[in-house]
Amino acid sequence: MNMIKRNIIIALLICVGVADLAATVHKGKKGVILSEQSLRDKVKGAWAGQTLGCSYGGPTEFKFLGTIIQDHVPIPWDKHRVKYWYDVFPGLYDDVYVDLTFVEVFEKCGLDAPIDSFATAFKQKEYPLWHANQMSRYNLLQGMKAPESGYWKNNPHAHCIDFQIEADFAGIMSPGMPNQAAEICDRTGHIMSYGEGWYGGVYVAAMYSLAYVSDDVEYIVKEALKVIPEESDFHKCMSDVIRWHKKYPKDWKRTWFELQNKWSEEISCPEGIHNSFNIGTKINGAYILLGLLYGQGDFTKTIDISTRAGQDSDCNPASAAGILGTMIGYSNIPEYWKEALCDVEDIPFSHTYMSLNKAYDITYNHACAMLKKYGNEQIGTDFIIKKKSIKPVALEIAFENLKVGDKLSVEKSIDDVNPFSFEGTGLVVKGYVAGGLPAEYTTEMEVYMDGKLYETTYLPQNNNHRKCELFFCYDRPVGKHTVTFKWKNPVANGKIWITEIITYTEK
Repeated sequence: MNMIKRNIIIALLICVGVADLAATVHKGKKGVILSEQSLRDKVKGAWAGQTLGCSYGGPTEFKFLGTIIQDHVPIPWDKHRVKYWYDVFPGLYDDVYVDLTFVEVFEKCGLDAPIDSFATAFKQKEYPLWHANQMSRYNLLQGMKAPESGYWKNNPHAHCIDFQIEADFAGIMSPGMPNQAAEICDRTGHIMSYGEGWYGGVYVAAMYSLAYVSDDVEYIVKEALKVIPEESDFHKCMSDVIRWHKKYPKDWKRTWFELQNKWSEEISCPEGIHNSFNIGTKINGAYILLGLLYGQGDFTKTIDISTRAGQDSDCNPASAAGILGTMIGYSNIPEYWKEALCDVEDIPFSHTYMSLNKAYDITYNHACAMLKKYGNEQIGTDFIIKKKSIKPVALEIAFENLKVGDKLSVEKSIDDVNPFSFEGTGLVVKGYVAGGLPAEYTTEMEVYMDGKLYETTYLPQNNNHRKCELFFCYDRPVGKHTVTFKWKNPVANGKIWITEIITYTEK
């Protein structure tokens, strides 16, 4: 009976234009048939591609800032390269292990797991984190709840790349369902990101989702962008990449230069202010598109171009290769790349119980459950994935009406600068606590603004619990302000050092 029903449905789908697994949704089709074998292959291709892209770009990460990695510069690769990174620097795979933390939560708590479940799991992990992720973990450990932990006034790194590199799981578990992928991103991405930082993850997840139901890279890139509000700078930047690709279809470097000219300015991440370093979501998201569009479905070209665009050059090829790996499936990734996974597929990623082989199986199960939950019919071992209109997520604007006023290199202790003044509406103070302090020690520092206590900030020595900056605020009225720091629990030989002061004014 099932076979009869299946044949009838297939016949009906053929009548509306869906005839085989290669069918895509961009030609007016009503749905796509995805077999169990194909679904498994694509899930596996997603995780494998992400891991391979990250491994390939590892040697170049943030070594080429505001410049292309020229073709004559060799990037080493061999069949033991992935195992090398597993052994020498497992923190390279923050792209993957944060993803897998959220996969673990879904496995434990089900598809409707609330944001608090993800935030709790995230803050308890002791793997290395940076930028928006680390600031979010600090906020959570200090008692702040999500999504406040990722909101830009609580997290100067809210526009950083962090969620863009770890939203893969949301798309991998949502085959052909970009709206559902975006909803998962809402529950997870706002833990550490807001505005552009969140949009990067939503867009990447949507591309993964559509890569299950289309074999056309250009369609995937364009269609997925519908999930992002057109008014946002992130949408405008990605649209520019698409437009420039059409104008310069054979020259990715020309498009790279256009991006550098228009979109490379950084006003949020303190490390990128007046600096060639750029960990912003927009520019790095654009480099993902460079690989996808100019790679033309070729796995090697896709990874290489996203890497040679520079900046976060392990994360960007990881996203590009993961999306392409989903589209073509694991079975179509060249053996030259896949053989490097043989040494590691049963080794758990840092501070997780998840290996690649477990990720393949568990995410496949989650994908099947999502397909069933959202009304995609299963006939035998085949899923019929329905086409639905993509809805844009809500508009979010961070660092609104702010511009960088000044950046001062200081290299003085707080005793040598108290009090100091600044003109503007916002302030970020970078620095650190030093003096051979015990690992369990936490500095307590009061911050006075214009003579009144503004906040008491806590500065743990534990590197995984650290605060990324000594102090920041973005909500002062326009004008001149005086700042004073007071160390509440000083210890012998200890010093609180200030390295940089960044001020913001209104546009």
